[in-house]
Amino acid sequence: MKKRWTAFFSFFVILTGAVSCLSPESLYRAVIDGERKSAGLSKFNIQSDGHRIVYLEGGKGETVVLLHGYTGNKDNWTRFARSMESRYHLVIPDIPGFGESSKLPEASYDVESQVDRIDRFLEVLKIDRFHLAGNSMGGMIAAVYATKHPGKVASLALFDTGGLQTAKKSEFAARLEKGQNALLVNSEEDFDEVLRLAFVEPPYIPASVKRIMVVDAIASADFNRKILNDMVSRPVALEPYLPMIQAPVLILWGDADRLTDPSGVYVLEKSLQVYRTVVMKDTGHLPMVEKPRESASYYVDFLKDCH
Repeated sequence: MKKRWTAFFSFFVILTGAVSCLSPESLYRAVIDGERKSAGLSKFNIQSDGHRIVYLEGGKGETVVLLHGYTGNKDNWTRFARSMESRYHLVIPDIPGFGESSKLPEASYDVESQVDRIDRFLEVLKIDRFHLAGNSMGGMIAAVYATKHPGKVASLALFDTGGLQTAKKSEFAARLEKGQNALLVNSEEDFDEVLRLAFVEPPYIPASVKRIMVVDAIASADFNRKILNDMVSRPVALEPYLPMIQAPVLILWGDADRLTDPSGVYVLEKSLQVYRTVVMKDTGHLPMVEKPRESASYYVDFLKDCH
């Protein structure tokens, strides 16, 4: 049962930003706070480029910036961070439009705009040289950032990244072409489908807490739809950017990813200058959530070799 609850709370942070008050909501809050403390992370917020950006920070050493994916938030990285905080200074934002960061209807949340926001966010924090990692949409943002600001990025890690047009179509991408965004939740059945797509083994979730998660995911659906529309209106294909990346790259992918097809590994390898590849067995789209300790060990080994 302990393992079940660990898996549940790891996933709970994927689709929920902040919940409050004692019942399932307060239990969630207490567990999330405990997870952050165990990883040496504290929550902060700043104003940058008209946005309130909420972020986690902790640890000492070289700076590592971690970017979550579409519909995700900063706590996607919390258990992953536990294996790193004693050796690195970690900065983990809610990318604007997600989690607890501001959601401005008049703003555009396409990839290029988000790259600029992340750069200004880091400038406010006076961080000018760092290791950068991103998952899915966060990988797209990270890869484009590395080409625009090569002097700032000491290394780059792409976890199941999106934006590769020449990769095979994933199950999610094929459905999206038909107008079906399987990550937008309008019912409990939709929520169950997100679990199926994101993980090899969907976690156990108690019914009382699941109802809260479903309600929160439904509340986020409209803004998540806007963000996807913004990205589609100003699309980014990563292939032209890849040869321009100067930093060493870790390619990390789950072999059973249904959201971004693992064939993306080969697309990246064809164009990158210096890279290392890790394909994790029996792992889905979110290796840092599904297998945080294992994925963090691969990343830490990669960072050691970047010195």
